[in-house]
Amino acid sequence: MSITVIIIIITCLISLTAFNNEKVFEDLIFNPPAITYNRQYYRFFSCGLIHANYMHLGFNMYSLYLFGEIVEPEFVSAFGAKGKMFYLLMYVTALMVCLLPTYWKNRTNYNYRSLGASGAVSAVVFAFIFFDPTLKLGLIFLPRQLSIPGFIFGFLYLGISTILDRRGGGNINHSAHIWGAIYGIVFLVVMGYAFSNYRLLDEFVDKVKTWSHSF
Repeated sequence: MSITVIIIIITCLISLTAFNNEKVFEDLIFNPPAITYNRQYYRFFSCGLIHANYMHLGFNMYSLYLFGEIVEPEFVSAFGAKGKMFYLLMYVTALMVCLLPTYWKNRTNYNYRSLGASGAVSAVVFAFIFFDPTLKLGLIFLPRQLSIPGFIFGFLYLGISTILDRRGGGNINHSAHIWGAIYGIVFLVVMGYAFSNYRLLDEFVDKVKTWSHSF
């Protein structure tokens, strides 16, 4: 069984439990003052195991399955026997890293709460883009003809998310999406130079150059 599927199973079990158990929900949700004053650092990670509703859970886990089942073998190809461990490490640490800016901004705000695995899933999606930047991606509800190369999709995603984050309002933590996505790339670049014979950043640049020269 893949690491991706194991993460999905664990997340679904805990999310479903939290839907029907308010104490579990409250104990796991990201609450900055609980970290600031009570040192409940585990909330950086536990909030990624619960979701707002079935649609939120379904979308995150579906996205994780689609991209994770491709990215996980790519990690093995790039890092060998340590690949699965590094893949899990990226996902788990992304849960925390994506929330650090949010925490700093709301560290004493008792009215702020956040939940969901979106930041870590964004790290997986952008790792996918980094491994194969010219593979075309598109939104689920758009026809395949309107899909675009992954690296362009990534830039647009970050740009739109930044605008929405600055605008504020709504119940979506766009900041977590942005920093999770960036972290997925940074993680691969750093780990690639430290533990892989493949220069992943150089390969990314070469693939984009080859694509651009095809026009």
